[in-house]
Amino acid sequence: MHTQYIHFTEEQKQTARQIDIAEMLRSQGETVKRSGSEYEWRDGSAKVTIRGNLWFHQYERQGGDAIDFVRRFYNKSYPEAMEYLLGDSNGALVTSPPVVKEMKPFELPAPNNNMRRAFAYLNITRGIDKDVLQAFIHRKMIYESAYYHNAVFVGYDRNNIPRHAHKRGTATSSSYKGNQDGSLPEYSFHWHGTSEYICLF
Repeated sequence: MHTQYIHFTEEQKQTARQIDIAEMLRSQGETVKRSGSEYEWRDGSAKVTIRGNLWFHQYERQGGDAIDFVRRFYNKSYPEAMEYLLGDSNGALVTSPPVVKEMKPFELPAPNNNMRRAFAYLNITRGIDKDVLQAFIHRKMIYESAYYHNAVFVGYDRNNIPRHAHKRGTATSSSYKGNQDGSLPEYSFHWHGTSEYICLF
């Protein structure tokens, strides 16, 4: 079987890599949801975090650029993905690269002096066991923010440095949720346990 070789210039490769994934998905009628400075898209029941031309699959713990996205989720080969992104096929045509925003330095939201609101919300409203909450609070992975009294879920890197913070409103009437500016999606809140139990928040 003869395989056709297609040459792509470095400029074409760079253009394809820089395609704004959220804009591409919207152009195809897909639903993307804004979350702070990022977007969320669903791969079935799993969440994929999108920031400009980059994506990260929260369940598989994998990510990449726009080319990787089309290959992974559209089941295309590298040449097919390139043609798709550059508009040479019947697929998406994205005419401009994303606006690259300067990423703000990551800082955790200021903590409140107690956890009454967040603890009550997570325990009573969300039904999370008190002992489970206390364990994560002790590890400084969950706390209450000072100004809006959000429940804050902190993600750490391998050196135990905070790199991600997801905020969830605790008021009964609030549906707010979003990530702190500068959060890195690859370090979102997670726990690698050794028991047979799974904790969902």
